Amino acid sequence: MVNMHIDYPEIGICGLSCRLCPMYNTESKSRCSGCKSSARMALGCPFITCAVKKKGIEFCWNCEESKTCEKWKKHREAGKRHDSFKCYQTLEDDISFIHKNGIDEFEKIQKQRKQLLNGMLKDFNEGRSKSYFCIAATVFELEELKEALTRAKKESDGIDNVKEKSKILHSILDNNSLKKKYCLKLRK
Repeated sequence: MVNMHIDYPEIGICGLSCRLCPMYNTESKSRCSGCKSSARMALGCPFITCAVKKKGIEFCWNCEESKTCEKWKKHREAGKRHDSFKCYQTLEDDISFIHKNGIDEFEKIQKQRKQLLNGMLKDFNEGRSKSYFCIAATVFELEELKEALTRAKKESDGIDNVKEKSKILHSILDNNSLKKKYCLKLRK
């Protein structure tokens, strides 16, 4: 394990939000505690190896070479078109937000997104919607998420069947995503 203080364990080295990852939001043995957890640091990724292990910095954008780094540039470019098991759709916007507003403000917003995601997973996940809800929590604006969740709770009041409740939230999110042109699927 690298001997350095990590201030933001739930924000990825490259700018992804660990809080909104399906692997972070699982109860199984495969649960990931974030890319800066001991387990992930031991496995490594190109960004852990370069930023944390070699340079002792927490984020790629703190590196003197960040503007010319081909590895980080390729990662960001790929994130504009493709996802892995996690949604990368907002990566570039998130990095821009951090540059403009600071990491503490980004952290605050990610905590709010995580709270809304927790509400979706707790009340509307029929066992098949975790990734879908993680993507929604990533791509929707906070107010849009709040409104969708509030509306779904109101429309599902008195319904005990979680599958029926899930259909209601899915319908609301799907309709809103069509209007806003949000993609609620992983882009392969």
